[in-house]
Amino acid sequence: MSSPTGEIYRIDWLPGTDVLHGTCHCGAEHSAQDPVEMWEWMLAHPEGHQPRGHQSQGNSS
Repeated sequence: MSSPTGEIYRIDWLPGTDVLHGTCHCGAEHSAQDPVEMWEWMLAHPEGHQPRGHQSQGNSS
């Protein structure tokens, strides 16, 4: 049995919609309708992840 990493991934369903809202352990957030897309985004950490408060406009790096 492996020891826990302490990393928490959270996906919430927004009631009344088909939208899932995910929060990565790094604090980055993402919304999608496709559960597979959501898990691919989470597991791609840190690619495509910008933690809250560290977003810059016009910079996709």
